[in-house]
Amino acid sequence: MKTLVALLLTTLSLAAEKPNILFIFADDHCFNAVHALGNDRIETPHLDQLVAQGTAFTNTYNMGAWNGAVCIASRTMLINGRTLWHAHQLYDKAKADQIVTNRETWPQILKDAGYQTYFTGKWHTSIQPDQIFDHVRNQRPGMPEDFPEGYYRPTGNGTDPWDPADPKWGGFWEGGKHWSEVVADDGIDYLNQAKDQDAPFFMYLAFNAPHDPRQAPKKFQNLYPYHTIPVPENFLPDYPHLAAMGMYPKKNDKGKPALLRDEALAPLPRPRYSVQANLSEYYAIITHKDHEIGRILQALDDSGKRDNTLIIFTADHGLGVGQHGLLGKQNMYEHSLKPPMILVGPGIPAGQTREQLVYLQDLIPTTLEYANLTPPPHIEFLSMLPHLNHTGESRDAVYGAYLKNRQRMIRSGDHKLILYPTTQTIRLFNLKTDPLEMNDLAKNPATLPLQKELFARLLQLAKEHNDPLALANTYQQLAK
Repeated sequence: MKTLVALLLTTLSLAAEKPNILFIFADDHCFNAVHALGNDRIETPHLDQLVAQGTAFTNTYNMGAWNGAVCIASRTMLINGRTLWHAHQLYDKAKADQIVTNRETWPQILKDAGYQTYFTGKWHTSIQPDQIFDHVRNQRPGMPEDFPEGYYRPTGNGTDPWDPADPKWGGFWEGGKHWSEVVADDGIDYLNQAKDQDAPFFMYLAFNAPHDPRQAPKKFQNLYPYHTIPVPENFLPDYPHLAAMGMYPKKNDKGKPALLRDEALAPLPRPRYSVQANLSEYYAIITHKDHEIGRILQALDDSGKRDNTLIIFTADHGLGVGQHGLLGKQNMYEHSLKPPMILVGPGIPAGQTREQLVYLQDLIPTTLEYANLTPPPHIEFLSMLPHLNHTGESRDAVYGAYLKNRQRMIRSGDHKLILYPTTQTIRLFNLKTDPLEMNDLAKNPATLPLQKELFARLLQLAKEHNDPLALANTYQQLAK
């Protein structure tokens, strides 16, 4: 590791100088919703440019969540460096306050190393940004305000009650300017401040896009007419395990099961045209966000700081948008666990990809080591720097969980096992031969030894991460 850091620092020609860090963070951006990473239908020219200039990690995972707002868990882990169930404990106010007092958050660690720290956009953790950043502007909630017309649409007869490009609906338009444009404006203003400062900067620019309500200006909507958008190859009209997954968390006012909020964005069963509409709006708001990212990158170039800046683009998790019949991120499929991850900067190989298993939150030790800082002992994630020149050991597996008792996942090598504990349902996929997770191998008796092997490793990871679920009972049933 020291050799790699020394190599990076030599390339940077930094001596005592530290690199700037520009962290561009999206919300609900699936790993496969970038043109340069394999999606021919979407237009993302500025993200494509970053892919060409840097290294993309194509197996980046979010570990999961303890409630339906997956972004809360993702961002809590990211800001303090603790894994899922340890991060959950920080929703005790006294513990969260202690974290701040101990200066254990990502921006505080960088601030103590001499960085000026800036934040704008979506936050959504129990620790407030003005407690830990030098500069905070336009802090946003978990999502823009939604409205009844944005659910179960388009309707069964094909009509649609709302227009995502019409500012009258509020949402991303609340305040008079689209929130993605506000994040870009703030980022540009911050860069104009930082360009005349000697101190390095850490900018945390957090878009709410492409979270629903997926609204974008008309010219971006016009790029994606509904009827031209193909439904995903792994589209299903109805996912057979919705109840086991925890997608019916309550009863509605008529006493019938009510879908989890994300899953209520389209009718059930899913009409193909409804998935096309959701995908059209998803692509439009991503392309609009990409345009705003282009403005930020241009401002970075204009500031004269680009040559000494590490640029990171990623998101808090992915999204279903019709894949497997699922709309949201509260599941253990690749499309919902995996965001894009792109690193660009001095010493970062250009135009390359890495397939090692990493967590999104590995960014914390990665940025610290890139800045020649030693990650403090409370950080439980691992630096990605060794993967850039193929040194060091890689994880043999990644773990995922949703709620205390609803879903568990392990990926090891090419195989993934998904568990729904309340029904003792197991799903097994070979991601090398079946990357869209369409061929469940769990019912094949020949895979039972592999299932047991994966389950045993899942038990180990669950114990390491203080998983509150007693998985051993399910393992005993499987082992029979």
